[in-house]
Parts: sequence; C-alpha cells; structure tokens
Amino acid sequence: MAIKNFGTAHWTGNLKKGKGTVSTQTGVLNEQPYGFNTRFEDGKGTNPEELIGAAHASCFSMALSMILEGHDLVADDIDTKATVHLEEKDGGFAVTKVHLDVTAKIPNATEEQFAEASKTAKENCPISKLLTAEITMDAKLV
Repeated sequence: MAIKNFGTAHWTGNLKKGKGTVSTQTGVLNEQPYGFNTRFEDGKGTNPEELIGAAHASCFSMALSMILEGHDLVADDIDTKATVHLEEKDGGFAVTKVHLDVTAKIPNATEEQFAEASKTAKENCPISKLLTAEITMDAKLV
C-alpha cells in the first residue's frame, strides 16, 4: 500500500524579487507566502527549511511513540524541534544537517529505554530516511 500526499508551490518572478505561495493537500497550508526574503532574510512567510523541520519533527515524534508502544510505554509528552541547517556549499546552497532537540515525559521509562527508542526513531522515521544530511540529536527524558 502506498500513501500519497502532496504539496504545491507557485512562483512568479526572479529569485530575489520574485514571490511564491505554498499549499498542502489538506489545506492546512493554503497559499502561504514564501520567497527570498522569507528564506534568507526576516520576511513574513515560510520557507522550505522550516517546512522540512516541521515534517521531520512530527515524523520523529510519531515514530518514537510507536517504538515506545512496543515496550508497553506511552509518552505523556514528546516535544521535538528539528533545526535544519542551510549552508553555502560548492558554489550553491545545501541542507547539510538537521539537529533534533527532543524532550519527553514517559512514565516508567528508563534512561536506557528512552535513549535506545530515540536513536531508533532518529534512524528509521521516514523523513530521516529521506534526508541525506547529517542528523544529530539531543534527547532528554524528564
């Protein structure tokens, strides 16, 4: 079974002065603005890196909850921040790294169980598998 979801983008103009909008199949994002100013400056709107960060953070959190369930553990809270690093590289730009900051409250979980489950989720969530950038993580059980 293949699940297919989509996002769309519309762009007009050149790189620096052009503008675009991004939308998702569900409509949760509907013609949200993006452009050079939202990616490289402080313009209002979104950018590809924050969208990748949100996708990675949500995917990781879901994967971690699934892995914990396999150990008869249920998290009260999993909070994940995925920081996507966009850097100049080889005459252009590349996403070189994603760093996950994870804080979780999981009743009855040991540090060892949490560390192993977090590592497994980091390596195996579908978005981690998609990315070729280095993925690092700091994970805290509270």
